[in-house]
Amino acid sequence: MTDSLDQALLDILRRNARTPTAALARRLGISRTTLQGRMERLERQGHIRGYTLVENTDDDLLRAHVSIVITPRHSQKVERDLKTLPELRELHAVSGASDLIALLGAATTEGINRAIDDIGQMEGVERTVSAIILSTRFRKGN
Repeated sequence: MTDSLDQALLDILRRNARTPTAALARRLGISRTTLQGRMERLERQGHIRGYTLVENTDDDLLRAHVSIVITPRHSQKVERDLKTLPELRELHAVSGASDLIALLGAATTEGINRAIDDIGQMEGVERTVSAIILSTRFRKGN
């Protein structure tokens, strides 16, 4: 299980997994020794693997699929903007009525709601349709 300081650390690493430990400690207001201990624990727990951040999405209490329709010629900008969302877990280009499907994950309904609102306000996003995932009936692998 992670606490709010762990979540803040993971949020920073999502944006830049190569942030130096001194900068991480300074931003979090903790010593480098404390930071290194937390990172080692997160590695042991499987939240951080190797040189990139690979989160255990089973820790997300809430998940949602968001279908996104993009206005013409805004695809690259929308994708860049979406990648900055800490709640974004996966992004898929799809055929059909939508252009993209984003998988979001968060600990609270407020976090999911804020992320969906952020997506809807992005320049180049014409429309979104969201669905909260109630349960996962089957997951192959992992």
